[in-house]
Amino acid sequence: MSKGNKTSLRNKLRRIFFNRSLILKYFITLLVLEFAIITVLGVSFSLLGQGEWATNRIVQMSENVRSVADSTSQLIEGKLELSNKSALFMLCNNIKMISQAINADIYVCNLNGEVVICKDLIGDDYTVNDNGTCVVHSVYKIPQSVIDRAVNGGFSEKNSTLDGVYSRQQLICAEPVTVDGNVIMIAIAATPISARTTDYFQRYVKVFLIAAIMSFVIGAIGVYAFTVNLLSPLRDMSKATKAYAKGDFSYRVRVRGGGELESLLKAFNSMAGELALHESTRRSFVANVSHELKTPMTTIGGFIDGILDGTIPPEKQNYYLEIVSNETKRLSRLVVSMLNLSKIEAGELQLNPTDFNICNDIFNVMVSFEQPIEQKNIEILGLDRLEPTFVNADEDMIHQVIYNLVDNAVKFTKDGQIIVNVLKDANAVRVQIRNTGVGIPSEELSRIFERFYKVDKSRSFDTKSTGLGLYIVKTIVEMHGGTVAARSVEDEYTEFEFTLPQKAKK
Repeated sequence: MSKGNKTSLRNKLRRIFFNRSLILKYFITLLVLEFAIITVLGVSFSLLGQGEWATNRIVQMSENVRSVADSTSQLIEGKLELSNKSALFMLCNNIKMISQAINADIYVCNLNGEVVICKDLIGDDYTVNDNGTCVVHSVYKIPQSVIDRAVNGGFSEKNSTLDGVYSRQQLICAEPVTVDGNVIMIAIAATPISARTTDYFQRYVKVFLIAAIMSFVIGAIGVYAFTVNLLSPLRDMSKATKAYAKGDFSYRVRVRGGGELESLLKAFNSMAGELALHESTRRSFVANVSHELKTPMTTIGGFIDGILDGTIPPEKQNYYLEIVSNETKRLSRLVVSMLNLSKIEAGELQLNPTDFNICNDIFNVMVSFEQPIEQKNIEILGLDRLEPTFVNADEDMIHQVIYNLVDNAVKFTKDGQIIVNVLKDANAVRVQIRNTGVGIPSEELSRIFERFYKVDKSRSFDTKSTGLGLYIVKTIVEMHGGTVAARSVEDEYTEFEFTLPQKAKK
């Protein structure tokens, strides 16, 4: 296969894998990992088992070849000659039974290296060959080096050809046959490593494959259940984000699992709720702004057209021009609020702190509301108690804060009172503006400083609001390093208080 074809095949396989769902990819990855672990364990235990098998076989062969050596010694010490067929039959038969029991080749050689006793001296008729010669082992010639090692106390080897006697590697055990303290013969046991290892490995592989298949199947079921349980929430979150991208914030993921996963799902649903609320308030804001722009513009346009075409008589023109002026000012305030909001979100609203008397600003703002205050029969209290109080802040911005709070108080007060109070201590100046009236419900009090948020219209005498005034108040005060708070008791009063430090925040 050419290099280009290999690259193309690799890319196809990569696309097939990576285009799968996250659950399938994760499942396949864990299965491959499980298979690799089982394979490593199988190979490791196989190698370890082979070593243990060889060691155990050596021990087994050593014990049995020592038994053959002892039997031979006892036979000879009993003054029985090996030419005695009865004694030889007993010894060869014993060697044959032991050889078959441990599946090894056991024989006895003299000190010249010639095999003199083995299991093959017994024929099929269970008699000893007349010539006393083993057809199988007569060709063996045990090297003198092997005999010398065995004479010195015997030995065992895991990989040996017995110095050239065997063509393949063998497990070898050799023990001396001692009579009256003298070594007269050598008992040797041998078994091929490859054949015995293959038998062991085949048995091991059968057991391992059965265990591995069962483990793999059980593991695959567990991995699949774990994968689905772990990644299904991510799939739900993916569906949710697609729904949110289309503007549908009603979709919620099912909370399940525990620990970090459960916390994540709860946080995700909480975020969805906040997004839904924000989207609702944003739409409400757009609708309110559109209405606020359309209504005064329609009024302005209608009255001006009436003046131009003579529909409105000259004696009433000043009256309607005053209405036009008020609507123009309302449009101007709306535009200023929107521009300030834009600057706040862009981080472009900068402070220009100076020292000024904040009580003068409060008095001037109250004067600017003189007409609606008289129309709504509102009593202003506290202005006579104000004393010169200087703060270091951006005067234009603080003027807007006071204006918005007074405007809010005037909107929600009729036939009532507005009380103003300014307190000063060593570190800060506190300004309190309280108005009597219906108050703010406790469930809405914590949200009145949110952008676009408007309190229930049913409590208001004046619904001309965009939900930006208090948000701008909070932002400006916090830019100065101060705080703003609201307190209210339904059907009694509402009070706003903002605090400014003695020095503006840099």
